[in-house]
Amino acid sequence: MAKKEFKTNVMRIFEQKKAQYKSHCYADTDALSGKEVAEVLNENPDKVFKTLITQGASKNYYVFMIPVLKELDLKKAAKSVNEKSIAMIKSKDLLPLTGYIHGGCSPVGMKKQFKTTIHKTAENFDTIYFSAGKIGYQLETNLDELKKIISFELNDITE
Repeated sequence: MAKKEFKTNVMRIFEQKKAQYKSHCYADTDALSGKEVAEVLNENPDKVFKTLITQGASKNYYVFMIPVLKELDLKKAAKSVNEKSIAMIKSKDLLPLTGYIHGGCSPVGMKKQFKTTIHKTAENFDTIYFSAGKIGYQLETNLDELKKIISFELNDITE
């Protein structure tokens, strides 16, 4: 009997919405950082995005997706969501807020959907990669397919 393919909730959500994606497993490697993930996937790190959760001065939460080698520019990010300022949330707050742990946070399938901004360079690629909601799994899709699942804006949000 064939071994059943492992699916994360993110993959199940994509299937429910009939959105196209490819899953990539690197669970059998030691890759942790975004740079290492891009390397084991043999992919351009500009196409591999990390998901960051922030909180604005208004106490609203925001999701930002940026290429793994880049840093979020907090001023640009705040401006993109019309906040005076934003700050990264504490690691201990990630799981109760999103349902995900550090290193496995996906913009899809959070406990609550927050305003999401993806760095504008994502539109330069046919597909992008991001966490499939579990460490060791990445999802690859294009922005049109991702739009079927979550709403997002594109903006310049890196340093």
